[in-house]
Amino acid sequence: MTRDEPTTKTVLILANSRKFEPGRCVAGIEVIDGHAGVWVRPVSARPHGEVSKYERSYENGDEPELLDVVEIPLVRPVPVNYQSENWLLDPSVYWARVGQVSHRSLERILDGRDLWIDGTTSTRAGLHDEVPLSVAAHHTDSLRLIYVSDLQYRVFAPGADFGNPKRRVQAHFTHVGTEYRLWVTDPNVEDALLASPDGIYAIGGAYLTVSLSEPHNGYTYKLVAAVMPLGT
Repeated sequence: MTRDEPTTKTVLILANSRKFEPGRCVAGIEVIDGHAGVWVRPVSARPHGEVSKYERSYENGDEPELLDVVEIPLVRPVPVNYQSENWLLDPSVYWARVGQVSHRSLERILDGRDLWIDGTTSTRAGLHDEVPLSVAAHHTDSLRLIYVSDLQYRVFAPGADFGNPKRRVQAHFTHVGTEYRLWVTDPNVEDALLASPDGIYAIGGAYLTVSLSEPHNGYTYKLVAAVMPLGT
């Protein structure tokens, strides 16, 4: 079988994040004979690639959770610039859960590199959170699994000074000596934190999946697509 033929890949799910609700961005690391392979991001044929609940469902109607091991039917690779991990999914076939792993098993597949820091700039509310597309063009990946020991969440309305009351969740942490303030798109975290008052919430140790977004106004943005705290 060549890379361009339809296939089914077994993937450890490490992100099922918000994208053009009710769509999601699903991603994980391929599992081959019990060993970790490369990142895989199944995408739909829609312009932004978001995956609908219908497309990501198991036969019983459930959908993948973080740390599920899932068989995903795929049509062909569709890399786009720095999002080299993209594969077009087959929407006619159910996904199938074949196992689950403990979050502690993630230790051996962590990425020790920085988060695309060269050429990074910062938005008004963020820190080291955006990458000009001219810089991102030199990157060959868009997904990283890291461990941080100092995770904090900030819940606030970043546009309040401009009349926008919408609240968001931001992750604060340090990785490879660099401090980050990145928006969180993990729906489980958002649901829990947006039901809480504005403020700072200390978490401590956690595994994070960090992703580079699709292009927007000349930039791509670093997002915390999934959070797996210690003790869960």
